[in-house]
Amino acid sequence: MLDTSVGAAGEGTGVGHDGFITLDGVEKVFQVRRKAGLLRRERHEVRAVDGISFQVARGEMVGYIGPNGAGKSTTIKMLTGILTPSGGRLRVAGIDPSRERTRLAHRIGVVFGQRTTLWWDLPLRDSYRLMHRMYRIPDRRYQENLDRCVELLDLGELLDVPVRQLSLGQRMRGDIAAALLHDPEVLYLDEPTIGLDVISKAKVRQFLKELNAERGTTVLLTTHDLTDIEQLCRRVMVIDHGRLMYDGSLAGLHEVGESERMLVVDLERELPAISLESEGAGPLARVVKVEGPRQWLAFPASASAAPLVARIAAEYPLMDLSVREPDIEAVIARMYEAAAP
Repeated sequence: MLDTSVGAAGEGTGVGHDGFITLDGVEKVFQVRRKAGLLRRERHEVRAVDGISFQVARGEMVGYIGPNGAGKSTTIKMLTGILTPSGGRLRVAGIDPSRERTRLAHRIGVVFGQRTTLWWDLPLRDSYRLMHRMYRIPDRRYQENLDRCVELLDLGELLDVPVRQLSLGQRMRGDIAAALLHDPEVLYLDEPTIGLDVISKAKVRQFLKELNAERGTTVLLTTHDLTDIEQLCRRVMVIDHGRLMYDGSLAGLHEVGESERMLVVDLERELPAISLESEGAGPLARVVKVEGPRQWLAFPASASAAPLVARIAAEYPLMDLSVREPDIEAVIARMYEAAAP
């Protein structure tokens, strides 16, 4: 496993934490039957998770990323007790999730981006009332938590709307609130900003920052949006083909994968490729493509876009620009290349 971790609490490696969440050699193997002829089927093993070990300290916010099918959701399901590991040892707050799922449920909150925990035909408010009863939340605490979530996640006008009538982004905000009503110690978020517009994403990220800072909630976040990781997490783990490939800082991941961000620049008119020399060696960015007045410039993902934007704005007739984050699959592919002998 590639590891450029740092040792301070909340920043670094799976080694040296208090082990609030602990995985030691955890495996999950599925038996899959496949056609092997007209009437015959063969059984194959699929290793969704293959010997993963890490620890997460109480109060950490950790990004858990990887391409589709890497084993992220399977890991989360084992951490919640939905799935039982095929091998290894797993504990959350000292509890074995698969053996004490009901006990653990009162200490964790879960948001799966593509699946809702809300009641489909009921108004949002009624779903929350049911959870109030299910988790036996004290009335005062329930109302305080609900009021806070409604305000910060902008749910006021949605409380009387049936869940089936909510947009994906609205439902996501509703699900996040539902996961927090019982004051969980651990929050698992699977693609929490999927389907959200820019403003809603910013609100959710700020809400999660405050939740972690004020209540010390431990957060494990899976996402395809590296901006989520960049703004929320000081530590990131990369999983691929069921194995942990990297555990460290996001900047370290970009360095290992030599990943690049893309600056898309719209000029007032068509011009030759932008050329910006730095004071040190080499240019600030390289031009990847030019189409009329639009140009694509690649620059190291670990670098700030601010100096590049300032130079372009000062030296070129700028109309608009946007920054595109590196694709996770591309970062992982470069990691493989860097690790190859």
